[in-house]
Amino acid sequence: MSYLQGKVVVITGASSGIGEATARLLASLGARVVLGARRVERLEALVSELKQSGYSAEFQAVDVTRRDDVQAFIDFAVERFGRVDVIVNNAGVMPLSKLESLKVEEWDRMIDVNIRGVLHGIAAGLPPMQAQRSGQFINIASIGAYSVSPTAAVYCATKFAVRAISEGLRQEVGGDIRVTLISPGVTESDLAESISDAGGRAEMREFRKIAIPAVAIARAIAYAIDQPPEVDVSELIVRPTASPF
Repeated sequence: MSYLQGKVVVITGASSGIGEATARLLASLGARVVLGARRVERLEALVSELKQSGYSAEFQAVDVTRRDDVQAFIDFAVERFGRVDVIVNNAGVMPLSKLESLKVEEWDRMIDVNIRGVLHGIAAGLPPMQAQRSGQFINIASIGAYSVSPTAAVYCATKFAVRAISEGLRQEVGGDIRVTLISPGVTESDLAESISDAGGRAEMREFRKIAIPAVAIARAIAYAIDQPPEVDVSELIVRPTASPF
């Protein structure tokens, strides 16, 4: 028996990387996926492809830094399918740089996307999940939620925050609603494209030589969802076997 079959799964940051891989995998396993991101043309192409394969998929533009956007996105999923079973708070940015570079606007962007984006997903998704007395939040953190490295102080701080928020939410809503934190190690994605600092870009190019494919994280997400309702997979770290970090 699959507990994934027919579930309504909302995914942010779904236009590439982990979000796209998760959408493809979950749809193929029988979930009804609702995809959100800012790059609408990518979402449209992905949803069209999934529908041509006979899968259930919808999309809507969403900027997770805007609470009204996220609320409208979750409302869209509920209006379309009558419920929302899983919210994958996946959208994230990673413009690494040393603090002395004073890239304050990039710090603010990480705080807005990586922390506020998750909180906006929780704020929009919690009421319908409480009303239906079931649901699951899957928050994507990072191995940076457990240790800090040079150039990654602010990024790691945002992921430490996601870890803390997830644990607090789990303690508060346990019983009807599950909360899962998934922390990827180095994974193929577009995250490195947001690094404007030359030193940070060079370090990340070297670090990414052992990257695992995004579908590896998608499989972890599927595993967490496909558990009996009384089983909450609270925390998963998924990283390359070759990674020392």
